[in-house]
Amino acid sequence: MHNEMHEDPLRGVYHNSIVDNPGHFKQLINHNTALLCIDLQYLDAVEGYGVFQDPDKSGVPQEGRDYYFERLKTVTLPNVRRLQERFRQNSLEVMHTRIQALTQDGRDRSAGHKRLNLLAAPGSKEAQFVEEVAPTGDEVIVNKTASGVFSATNFDFVLGNMGINALFVCGVYTNECVETTVRAASDLGYFVTMIDDACATVTPELHEASIATLRDRYARVISTEEAIRDLERYVDSRFIAGQADGTLQAGR
Repeated sequence: MHNEMHEDPLRGVYHNSIVDNPGHFKQLINHNTALLCIDLQYLDAVEGYGVFQDPDKSGVPQEGRDYYFERLKTVTLPNVRRLQERFRQNSLEVMHTRIQALTQDGRDRSAGHKRLNLLAAPGSKEAQFVEEVAPTGDEVIVNKTASGVFSATNFDFVLGNMGINALFVCGVYTNECVETTVRAASDLGYFVTMIDDACATVTPELHEASIATLRDRYARVISTEEAIRDLERYVDSRFIAGQADGTLQAGR
């Protein structure tokens, strides 16, 4: 009885509509899918800068900082880079969000960012992308001063203009800007795939809690390897030619 009380009674319904929905793969075939890289910048993803310029004032204990930056270095950033390369090779859009104000003093920031004293002014080091995963060419960059890109910008309008109906999402923090964006994208009707090992936050518990909440309910949650296999299978020209009749099945 105890276990039954903790089971999600809607898991099957959401799994069928979110995870096993063939729309994810049809959007890849039609090139209507983009990789969205969230807030991989000096403000919050580089040791010694921005939020972590004064570690003792960051609010994150030493253990959390060690975990976060080690995960970024060895797991998250390398996986984001791999995803970016594969998307670019397949002529799929790679898009980027970052926290950046319109003004030098940040007077245009959201009330939340003002309360947090969070500021990345235009042209500042804090607004600069981490070099390893920085935009190239004329990739879309969306500046924001709130956790969610959809609530604070015209990003939904931009995606509509570009015919993007599905997003592969990665970046930081898993439990803040990433989770907020995934939830909003799902509510707006996008097919959302979250890349578990291409996201990071300051404790493994916070990361896993967000993954548990989003999985099968707001997003299809997969690994970088699984994402690359999807790209290889569904964007491959031979597969497109063989599936052009619309008989695509969702199973991998």
